[in-house]
Amino acid sequence: MLRIYELTVAYSTVPVLHGIDLEVPQNKIVALLGANGAGKSTILKSISGLIKPISGRIEFCGQSIAGLRPDEIVKLGVAHVPEGRLVFPGLTVADNLKIGAYSRKYSKNKLKANMEKAYELFPRLAERHNQLAGTMSGGEQQMLAIARAIMSEPRLLMLDEPSLGLAPVIVDLIMDKIKEINEQGTTILLIEQNAELALAISDYAYVMSVGEVVLSGESHEVAKDKSMLDAYLGGEK
Repeated sequence: MLRIYELTVAYSTVPVLHGIDLEVPQNKIVALLGANGAGKSTILKSISGLIKPISGRIEFCGQSIAGLRPDEIVKLGVAHVPEGRLVFPGLTVADNLKIGAYSRKYSKNKLKANMEKAYELFPRLAERHNQLAGTMSGGEQQMLAIARAIMSEPRLLMLDEPSLGLAPVIVDLIMDKIKEINEQGTTILLIEQNAELALAISDYAYVMSVGEVVLSGESHEVAKDKSMLDAYLGGEK
């Protein structure tokens, strides 16, 4: 579904990614692992059009998307849940969800149906549909960020550190929901600080260090390479 060839990205004049090659097969979960500063979030931002690469190619379903605007990429079927959730704190849960579907220009009936699906996935959001997002817990805001992304009916859902700062019981819930979204037909590209957890739910994994891929393969095989994981994950588990 997604192919990246020789992707090179820099912030100002400082190189961040050095010729990254990466593939995300359709209907799979692919984990992107590495210590802070490895360049993981930069890859997601490049895919979603928030950063323009210096060179390389990004293909989604056979179409080059490098250089497209973020809203054009969303319309093609790519959704991005950024690190830190970034919900709109002064808007209600319902309005946050509506914003998630804004670029798709759905009819009222389609919008309502997608909101019902989001509430079915996260029943707690249904209970709080009129509550301001900024007054909810971190776990509830993460649920909202994911639900907002799936409002656009993405074919590829990209998640940046969905478990960050959450209680273990909420982390387990979020991971179960990620698997459920995948089982319903959505491909997942996942950045996750908890390498053990990410490898347990994913099909394939890439391990990054300082802007380069240093290890890749099926997740169960990557998980066996303890020395490499310890060397490149910076103590993250």
